[in-house]
Amino acid sequence: MTAPVIGPRPRSPLAALGRWVGSRELTMRLRPLILFLESHLRAWTNNRVSLVGIAGLPSLQITVPGRKTGLPRTTALLCVPFGRGYVVAGSNWGLPKHPLWSANLRAVDTARVKVGAAESEMRVRMVEGDERAALWQGLVHYWPGYAMEQRLACGREFRVFLLEPAADAAAQSHAAPESHTRRSA
Repeated sequence: MTAPVIGPRPRSPLAALGRWVGSRELTMRLRPLILFLESHLRAWTNNRVSLVGIAGLPSLQITVPGRKTGLPRTTALLCVPFGRGYVVAGSNWGLPKHPLWSANLRAVDTARVKVGAAESEMRVRMVEGDERAALWQGLVHYWPGYAMEQRLACGREFRVFLLEPAADAAAQSHAAPESHTRRSA
């Protein structure tokens, strides 16, 4: 069985424009405005409309308990399709520190993921080493802005997470329990 690959980039003109805008440093300076508009647009439309979606690109909302408070924390993220799941990267707009959501995601095994109106429980796995390197190449191809954000991040390696449907991950762990290793937080 071959491993799933990162899905093809959306071919719409809006997606091409979104990728172009997202790879400009000016966009990084507009981060507060973009985050404000994104959160309000999602709230006003019950998660049916997002700025990333308007640009023709996939996004999701991920909810996990805060590692310190235990309170549910929801974050909207650009996502990249990968098999039946998604890959997300902790770019934090190219800032030197990891995003808070990525620390919360490292501390859990599962997360509630909402794509449009559909919600599901997904297994969370931070990828490292050769697997991360391979996924990173696909991420940069899908969203070229990651390369610019990586340059701005002053050497910080972005955390990359694989989100897989919980049922798929459970079936794989039953089929090959010796290959399942638990990560440290």
